[in-house]
Amino acid sequence: MMNLPEKVSICEVGLRDGLQNEKVIPSTDEKLALLRGFIDAGYKVIEVGSFMHPKKVPQMADTDEIFKRIGEIPEDVELRALIPNTRGVQRAIDCGCKKVKLNVSASRMHNLKNLNRTPEESVAGFADCVKMANENNIAISGSISMPFASPWEGRTPVEDVDAIIEAYLKVGIDEISLSDASGQAVPNQVYDLCKHVREKYPQASWWLHFHNTRGAAMANILAAMQAGMTRFDASFGGLGGCPFVPGAAGNISSEDVINMLDEMGITTGVDVLKVMEMSRKVSDLLGHGLDSYVLRAGRSKDLIASQAE
Repeated sequence: MMNLPEKVSICEVGLRDGLQNEKVIPSTDEKLALLRGFIDAGYKVIEVGSFMHPKKVPQMADTDEIFKRIGEIPEDVELRALIPNTRGVQRAIDCGCKKVKLNVSASRMHNLKNLNRTPEESVAGFADCVKMANENNIAISGSISMPFASPWEGRTPVEDVDAIIEAYLKVGIDEISLSDASGQAVPNQVYDLCKHVREKYPQASWWLHFHNTRGAAMANILAAMQAGMTRFDASFGGLGGCPFVPGAAGNISSEDVINMLDEMGITTGVDVLKVMEMSRKVSDLLGHGLDSYVLRAGRSKDLIASQAE
């Protein structure tokens, strides 16, 4: 028997990671409607957007406006945004965002090429962000891109991942996401790394973020659950993909993950039918189909019910 959790948390990242590569940019009103729809579907954690420079990521230019206009939300719902630096923290303060996330790449070549810093140096530079966030009652987390492998160096040494985790802990960040941005992870590797970090860093809490570039994301989620992980990112319709990674495809589809967990008797608290409805709306807004199996085929239980009629 597999040792699996009874309950899993899903963070919807489609409004940020999913839309950041799209040529058609939904309006602020359309994004707000989607955000409210996802809250209604039962999500407790949603990544709304990012405070990156609008010229670099124009799809996220209205993130500030979304936070200003969202109004009252349930107390148990967390809305977060990705930030690059203290300027991002300031934008969060100004628009009312209460949770921000930093990111660094475990690929030393990738980090040096883009930031001219080692990953550890990048994280050490986050201390000012943490101080600023703490002083303004803003929660802050961190993520590690390519902790499993990168297109430049192949498999990421565990020691490199540990060094970044320890750098995060040193500046006061103990909620950390392991993000397979290049989609190179495989299940046994995921199990081993997840088990390792949970045992070595019990003071930290974890999120897993899988891209389905090579079709292994669902298996990787299952492997992570077997290693004791219970919190995962996913994107409506499987949208997304890092623009800086060769051949990168989208995230694992939210409705596919939720449907699988529902079928396994694992609680997510999210209504998969409502998520499917939202994904169809997104497909219409963007003008193209989405990479979601359950959106195409429907739920197994619906198929069985229709055959019984």
